[in-house]
Amino acid sequence: MKTTVSIDHQLLNQALEATGLVTQEEVVELGLQTLIKLKQQSQIKQFKGKLKWEGNLDEMRLN
Repeated sequence: MKTTVSIDHQLLNQALEATGLVTQEEVVELGLQTLIKLKQQSQIKQFKGKLKWEGNLDEMRLN
């Protein structure tokens, strides 16, 4: 899908340099993917201390 978006050129250049990516499209896609992952991770935190886990961590580490 092609979309026209106005992006701060300095910010875009910093992102290109920081990531080592070549195209602006790659940087925008990575930024969106990262934003989605961060949001999903923050939503998972609501379950901290509320889920019951059964297993042997030491045993799992050996496999």
